Amino acid sequence: MSGLPVVFFDTPLPDAYRDLVEGRLEVVGPDSGLERAIAVIAGARVRWDAAMLAGGPSVRVVSRTGIGYDNIDLDAARERGVTVCNAPEAPSVSTAEHTVALMMAATKRLRTTTAIADRGEKAPSVGIALELDGCRLGLVGLGRIARRVAAVGHALGMEVIAHDPFIDAADSDGVRLVDLDEVFSTADVVSLHAPGGEATRHLVDAARLATMRPGAVLVNCARGSLVDQDALLGALESGQLGGAALDVTEPEPLPAGHPLLGREDVVVTPHVASSTAAGRRRLYEHAIDNALAVLEGRPATIVS
Repeated sequence: MSGLPVVFFDTPLPDAYRDLVEGRLEVVGPDSGLERAIAVIAGARVRWDAAMLAGGPSVRVVSRTGIGYDNIDLDAARERGVTVCNAPEAPSVSTAEHTVALMMAATKRLRTTTAIADRGEKAPSVGIALELDGCRLGLVGLGRIARRVAAVGHALGMEVIAHDPFIDAADSDGVRLVDLDEVFSTADVVSLHAPGGEATRHLVDAARLATMRPGAVLVNCARGSLVDQDALLGALESGQLGGAALDVTEPEPLPAGHPLLGREDVVVTPHVASSTAAGRRRLYEHAIDNALAVLEGRPATIVS
């Protein structure tokens, strides 16, 4: 027995981050040790429901390595007296950068143009990319990540609008707040920054997609559940949408041969928006710090 707090990791802790735990806690998991743990470091893929939580009778805190916590049953945690934390600052920079990268890839038609180059062909005589200066960027949600994306949009000469029912105009950093319908019906690029969960499941459905400007681009680095992928495919096949760029899908990963994969008007990355070297380290650092803070009675980023 080490005498250190026993902390269960539901995904293996990378060796590169072992220095974050040395002398601070005893690592167990992901295949065993939950029954001994007093804290959990939770990724995004394991569902922490009542049954899972029951496997750790001494667990006092579940700390997410990220912002979203829709894989944690908050009611079940509350019933067991388990505190739930997230790490809202940790992935903000890397995820915002990835969002902009996907926006660029989709609007500049990089899949199409790199395929042309790979075939040794000449560039098309008619321009196919979208010039962003003067375009409208619509954000669904205006949290930390979206605000960074908005700043880049402004720097590119884009008009930026957003819908966020929890933000008022005085706290919008100069972004004009509008209703959700206006975001979808008037933006050239719509970027999703809303949380997951039943309330937002398939927020972007066939009806919503039908209201978007012809040729508009949809970007999603938030949660795969926000988008009805069958409806998205239909909007792309009909030409209603000009493109889509997705870092999150449903399921993850998409199976080989999925109709969204391989399309030149779709860019898909495998949920790597936060996976810069610095960003990934911050995710673990903040999650571990939060868990230990709760155990020691210090302030932490608590969601429930």
